[in-house]
Amino acid sequence: MDTKTLIASEIAKVVPELEQEAIFNLLETPKNSDMGDLAFPAFSLSKILRKAPQMIASELAEKIEASQFEKVVAVGPYLNFFLNKAAISEQVLKQVITDGSDYAQQNEGQNRHVAIDMSSPNIAKPFSIGHLRSTVIGDSLANVFAKMGYEPVKINHLGDWGKQFGMLIVAYKKWGDEEAVKAHPIDELLKLYVRINAEAETDPTVDEEAREWFRKLEDGDQEATSLWQWFRDESLLEFNRLYDQMKVTFDSYNGEAFYNDKMDEVLELLEAKGLLVESKGAQVVNLEKYGIEHPALIKKSDGATLYITRDLAAALYRKCTYDFAKSIYVVGNEQAAHFKQLKAVLKEMGYDWSDDMTHVAFGLVTKGGAKLSTRKGNVILLEPTVAEAINRAASQIEAKNPNLPNKEDVAHAVGVGAIKFYDLKTDRMNGYDFDLEAMVSFEGETGPYVQYAHARIQSILRKAQFEPSTQAQYSLNDAESWEIIKLIQDFPRIIKRTADHFEPSIIAKYAINLAQSFNKYYAHTRILEENNERDSRLALCYATATVLKEALRLLGVEAPNEM
Repeated sequence: MDTKTLIASEIAKVVPELEQEAIFNLLETPKNSDMGDLAFPAFSLSKILRKAPQMIASELAEKIEASQFEKVVAVGPYLNFFLNKAAISEQVLKQVITDGSDYAQQNEGQNRHVAIDMSSPNIAKPFSIGHLRSTVIGDSLANVFAKMGYEPVKINHLGDWGKQFGMLIVAYKKWGDEEAVKAHPIDELLKLYVRINAEAETDPTVDEEAREWFRKLEDGDQEATSLWQWFRDESLLEFNRLYDQMKVTFDSYNGEAFYNDKMDEVLELLEAKGLLVESKGAQVVNLEKYGIEHPALIKKSDGATLYITRDLAAALYRKCTYDFAKSIYVVGNEQAAHFKQLKAVLKEMGYDWSDDMTHVAFGLVTKGGAKLSTRKGNVILLEPTVAEAINRAASQIEAKNPNLPNKEDVAHAVGVGAIKFYDLKTDRMNGYDFDLEAMVSFEGETGPYVQYAHARIQSILRKAQFEPSTQAQYSLNDAESWEIIKLIQDFPRIIKRTADHFEPSIIAKYAINLAQSFNKYYAHTRILEENNERDSRLALCYATATVLKEALRLLGVEAPNEM
């Protein structure tokens, strides 16, 4: 039982008027540690008990069983709890040493599935920093939900269908070079796409030809299908090279094309339920009763289906295939209206599981304050950016530790980790300005700062030749170590909050806080001094490193043992 739950349960024993959960939510952390570790404000009981909050706090201080605490005192309208540092530090350190990387593992999910729609780049388009947020937020949430006991299913819903493939086929047949595409798929296909679009502006027959090729593709024409499949395969090879660099994997690459033969069933279901309404020749579903002004456009007047029809098919397929407990879509905030419509249409179809679907939106990445745009050339491509981050990390590692044996691996872990961490430490609904120098800095609230704190601890443990034991009695009573103990004890709750709010920045900020607290401890404490607390201090180092490494892992960031 964590200390907050313990305090809430002790108060609940003497305050039957309030539920334990309500008491738990009212507990505060005093700004000054001299005022205790946790405080209960008695204001909430004033109306119920018809007494002054100060009097209530004093009476509670006398009633509460204080043997589990250092002391319990009333200060004005607050009941302040001072925790037993020695007992709690022993309990926390022993728990981390026993559990190792499984510390804070939870069983909320009971192996139920969480479907995570993430990354989802467009075939034949470059993978830019714009795709990074969906990729790293989705990857981190997959790790977090696994830690909560769920089984995540990471789905890369590729943009692998659409009229642009008609244009690409026309361009490739005119100017394509098979070897050039194989060597640099995205670059070559993008060049072809830009060139054919430029030609289409002056030659109207290009559009007609492209429409004809896309029609052939939709009808299953062998040549069109073969070219489309090749464009997809070659693009995916390049994407996977990038994903390998980022250490991101997927369970499914079912993209837009996968649902081509599943949309008729959606239309039939909507028709059978009497939900399709004609509007200007198109088929729509009215959603006014859900507070959504614009109807969902399901089928255009020319018979073409739309993006939402495909997403309806995908949602039905995923529920049928994975029977998910949660289905999350890690997609930019500009798609908020689309996902509101999607959920509302499914609800209208009678699928209550639509309540288990969540749009995990995020803000934009800017460069120099300007919005990124492929069309305007203001774009940051991921591959060269990762390479530069690794080079910057390598330079700093060379300066700090020129004799490090595995410099290349460490530079990769630090460079890639720096990009991921910087993205994830930002509240996802906020955007951020892309600044590689700030990202890769070893100072400030960065990934390298946290990684370096972990590596420093590993160095201390190596020097001390410390071997943790579950049989030993480790306990500490000083103020500096107490700050770290409280943070380590809080780790399970941090993970739960991250999962509840779909917000990896909670873990990133926690990791920064823990690293800062340890560095403060390191500066003020002679950890290796020979006395009766030496092993307890080393156990604290071991527990801190274990939790830092696990926090970074949940963010998809590696924790090198040396830097």
